[in-house]
Amino acid sequence: MRIVVISGRSGSGKTTALQLLEDVGFTCIDNLPVSLLPALVNQAAAKQDYKFAIGIDARNIDGDLSRFQKIIANSQNLGTPCSVVFLDAANQILLKRFSETRRKHPLTSKTRSLQEAIIAEQTILQPIAEVADFTLDTSNLSLHELRSAIKKMVGDETEGTALLFESFGFKYGLPTYADFVFDVRCLPNPFWNPELRLQTGLEDGVVNFLKGQPEVAAMLEDIDAYLRKWVPSFEANNRSYLTIAVGCTGGMHRSVYLCERLAERFSADYANVQTRHRQLGDRPKF
Repeated sequence: MRIVVISGRSGSGKTTALQLLEDVGFTCIDNLPVSLLPALVNQAAAKQDYKFAIGIDARNIDGDLSRFQKIIANSQNLGTPCSVVFLDAANQILLKRFSETRRKHPLTSKTRSLQEAIIAEQTILQPIAEVADFTLDTSNLSLHELRSAIKKMVGDETEGTALLFESFGFKYGLPTYADFVFDVRCLPNPFWNPELRLQTGLEDGVVNFLKGQPEVAAMLEDIDAYLRKWVPSFEANNRSYLTIAVGCTGGMHRSVYLCERLAERFSADYANVQTRHRQLGDRPKF
C-alpha cells in the first residue's frame, strides 16, 4: 500500500492535485480528519496494491494537526510508504484567486477577513509543512504545469495518455469528438473487388489486399510519423485521452485496416491503446 498526503493553503491547487492522482489510479479522500489516518493505514495495510491520496487542510478538527508528525512517523515505522506534498502560493496570489473564483475561504468569518484567513491558515498548517517531502509553490504555475509537477513528485507517470484509434465512413459524417482526423479515401478501395466487397478490414482477404498496396504502406508510415511527432506534445499538456480518427468512404475496409495497424504499432509504447470501428458497430477493443 502507498499513501500520498496532499496539503497546503486553500487556493494553492490541492483539488487539482487530488483529481490528477485519482486519474492515475489513487483512491482519493479529501478533508480526512488526521485522527482517522492511523485507522485507514491499519485497515488497508493488507492490500498491497492499494494507493491512497489523502487531502488534509485547515478544516481539520481542532488539535488534530498537532499530532500529524507523530502519525506520519508511526506509519513509516509500520512499513507503509507515505509521502507528504505541501502546496502553497504567495499571499497576493491566493487573494487574487479567491477574488476571481468568488469562492469562500474556509477560515473566513464575520470577524476574520480573507487576508487574515490566508495568513492564519499558514500557521495552522505549519506542522504539515515542516514534515513535507515535497513543497511546491504554485504561484506561477498553470493548471497543466501543476499536474505535471504532481506526477513527477509522486513518481506515478506510468499510465500516460490513452489512445483510441477509430475508423469511420465519411458518408456517415465526421466524428466531431476526434482530436486527429485522417482521410484515406485516396487509397485503393477493396470495395471494387466483388470478392472483398462484403468483407471488412478485419478479415484476411481485405488485409492481404491492402498489405500489398504501396500507397497504403506509405500512408501508414506517414500517419505513424505524424503521430509520433505530435502525440508527445499532447501528453506533455496532460491530455488523458486522444482520439485518432481514420476515415474512408464507407468505414468498412481501408480505415479499419489502418486503425488496426496503427494500434498494433502504438501498443508497444503506450499502455492504454484501444480501437473502435464506428461503421462495424463494435465497442472499443482493448
